[in-house]
Amino acid sequence: MKASRIAAAGAVAGAAVLAVSTPCFAHVSVQPEGEAAKGDYAVVGFKVPNERDDASTTKLEVTFPTDHPLASVMPQPVEGWDVEVTTSKLDKPLEMHGKKINEAVSKVTWTAKGDGIEPGFFQKFPVSVGTLPEDADELVFKALQTYSNKEVVRWIEVPQEGQEEPEHPAPVLTLSEASEDGHSHGAADDDKASGDTAAAENASAQTSASGDEGDSGGTDTTARVLGVVGIVVGAAGVAYGVLAGRRRTTV
Repeated sequence: MKASRIAAAGAVAGAAVLAVSTPCFAHVSVQPEGEAAKGDYAVVGFKVPNERDDASTTKLEVTFPTDHPLASVMPQPVEGWDVEVTTSKLDKPLEMHGKKINEAVSKVTWTAKGDGIEPGFFQKFPVSVGTLPEDADELVFKALQTYSNKEVVRWIEVPQEGQEEPEHPAPVLTLSEASEDGHSHGAADDDKASGDTAAAENASAQTSASGDEGDSGGTDTTARVLGVVGIVVGAAGVAYGVLAGRRRTTV
């Protein structure tokens, strides 16, 4: 009787472990580095875990939204991967920095040069995107994940509010509200941003130098204070000795 109960408990525990480790809990996702504010630019990262024990992920294809096209899409180079950016003509041109844009990125494809993402690992693929739409709360990026055994997993099911997460959910980027000043900071501000960065580095260097000088000044000040204290203590000792001598003479 005890043996049967132990076996049953073991089976339940084993099932629980399998449930926790099922691949559906790990899927391709997208997250911003910082914030992804409406009307602004952002750097987002597509996180791709390898869900197979006997195959590596060798290719990732991300389809960009057509209902809210993004005029600027710049992938960051990833070591060991080739990247290809595909553009398509727009039915309705976009306006960007006072210019009309007739094309937008429709897909970005990363292809492994070597083994790719091996079992037990994941890889992030950063992309700079903008400007983000002001009339949407989220963007959906459908993705295809290809394995070395030619298997293709389609992360294209759009999650619906109030419903359970689908088996293969598409990556969804949640957009935050625009900043209070209402200004977007994009490619036109890159030079300014670079200048600000250089200025900040120079300021930091100057601050460090000032700090070093300040430390030196602080050391000198401390030495002076200690010297004065020593003099005062010495003078007090002399005065005490004189008074003590007078007392002995008087006695």
